[in-house]
Amino acid sequence: MSEIKTRDQISDAYKWNLSHLIKDEEEWVSYYDEVVALTIQLSSYNAKLAESPESMYKCFKISEAMEEKFARLYTFSYMRFHEDTTVSAHQEATEKVNALQVKVASAGAFIEPELLAIDQVKLLDMINSYEPLWAYSHYIDNLLRQQAHVLPKEQEELLAGLSDFTGTPGAIFSMFNDADLRFPDVIDEKGNKAPLTKGNFIKYLESPIKKVRETAFKTLYAKYKENQNTLAAVLGANLKKDVFLMNARGFDGTCQASLFAKNIDVSVYDNLIGAVNDNLDLLHRYVSLRKKMLAMDELHIYDLYMPLIAEEKEEVSYEKAKETVLKAIAVMGPEYVSVVERAFEDRWIDVYENQGKRGGAYSWGTYGAHPYILLNYQDNIKNMFTLAHELGHTMHSYYSSKVQSYTYASYPIFLAEVASTVNESLLLQHLLKTTTDKAKRMYLLNHYMESFRTTLYRQTMFAEYERTIHEVLERGEALTAKTLSDLYYDLNKRYYGDDVIIDEEIAMEWARIPHFYYNYYVYQYATGFSSAIAIARNILENGEPAVKNYIDNFLSSGKSKYPLDTLNAVGVDMTTPQPVDSALKVFEEVLNEMEALIQ
Repeated sequence: MSEIKTRDQISDAYKWNLSHLIKDEEEWVSYYDEVVALTIQLSSYNAKLAESPESMYKCFKISEAMEEKFARLYTFSYMRFHEDTTVSAHQEATEKVNALQVKVASAGAFIEPELLAIDQVKLLDMINSYEPLWAYSHYIDNLLRQQAHVLPKEQEELLAGLSDFTGTPGAIFSMFNDADLRFPDVIDEKGNKAPLTKGNFIKYLESPIKKVRETAFKTLYAKYKENQNTLAAVLGANLKKDVFLMNARGFDGTCQASLFAKNIDVSVYDNLIGAVNDNLDLLHRYVSLRKKMLAMDELHIYDLYMPLIAEEKEEVSYEKAKETVLKAIAVMGPEYVSVVERAFEDRWIDVYENQGKRGGAYSWGTYGAHPYILLNYQDNIKNMFTLAHELGHTMHSYYSSKVQSYTYASYPIFLAEVASTVNESLLLQHLLKTTTDKAKRMYLLNHYMESFRTTLYRQTMFAEYERTIHEVLERGEALTAKTLSDLYYDLNKRYYGDDVIIDEEIAMEWARIPHFYYNYYVYQYATGFSSAIAIARNILENGEPAVKNYIDNFLSSGKSKYPLDTLNAVGVDMTTPQPVDSALKVFEEVLNEMEALIQ
């Protein structure tokens, strides 16, 4: 393996140009000083929102200006830090913006409580009587929608005072799981003693040697089992917090309480779980196919990550990946393609790994400037998919920022993975359409099926488990380590079927999943994936009209509408099982082709 380059050894052509955000140190200081001044100016409007529509409007505009300038400062500082985390000047800049963030949050903390304290009829009359405030109608509507579950001022202050405590279970789990937990060494593929970490665990499960997979699997979960009672108490405390807040705010269930903030109906959650359960036979067929193709007498739960098809060894340079992605998204039309070309040509993308660079990949931006993409590109197909994925996020941010005001420019988490997955799906379909080599085609089909297994099926299983364990506490029943493990084990048996041996260790997997501390978060991976499959298929089948609708009514919407309304505008109704059923029809088609190819 070649030595990792320092940043100055990489050509500028492959490094992002952050001067589009902030030109130099002098401008950074200027932005910083402006934000500080705006925090003081904004604070002067405390207790004045009800005085007049003009006063309310001025407060909103100052708040927007403060947040927009701070976001640019914050984004720039962290992107510079991510270029090379060892540079002390970059570290110092992030520390300064983190401290400034507290001032920014404090300065605007009065706005929403004060708006909610105004009589609703009076507030709406103020909005309707002053045209400049009309731009904030959806924001106000969303705020008032939540008013039925807002408590009297004194009680809200008590709940606010509990915020440090309500986050404690998640913080304890994070410290245990990320900082304190250590695993014994295992034996690697060469027969040498090697470290086992959460980071390399999946690599061991991908090993072609059964003993390596099995040992890593049993070693990791044995360590969690040693601490099962502590971990059950911590997770239980987190779930009790959710139940407490559900009761305090007058909701019928924790699921409803969590989804209400995003205006997502519980039927979306129910339909996802129902549709996936109705199609478990397809997952059972897939794992049976794995067993057959791997020629295994027994397929264990720890064998599910072992590659079904040998990794495609074709070298895909960054230049080739760019060319292929541009061909794949050609169906999106010249306007969309031209923006992606600008991303390549105008250095929106930081391409290669360098010493000290943050790992992974992301797309990130701020209002009033184009988004940026961080990669650590390696010359293979997986990284080409990552490029397409991050470009999907970038185009979502680009269009929403271009069309919407600052208030509505960011898109909600519920929609966050849709555009990225649409791009990935378009790339996959392009590769399948242009690939005649049987081995490569099988690799691509399996890549697609694994996306369904790990995103639509697995995340829905997590979502079902999360709701089940919340409901145990909602009924007033005890949630012990045994209960948590038994429920999780039974769920795995139902999801994966009879052709997989569900080893007893998997019952402890609940103990290592951080998302179970995020209060009904994981379902959004599955709903977003299903929505994206439907949108991509519509684009490929209907061309220009579908593309225009997608750009105008999805990519450009930001949060100017409620998430379900945004999806409805592009023909995806997540309050019915139809989008999930349709996505699983695609999975069935891919499965049929793979089964035919191995005959």
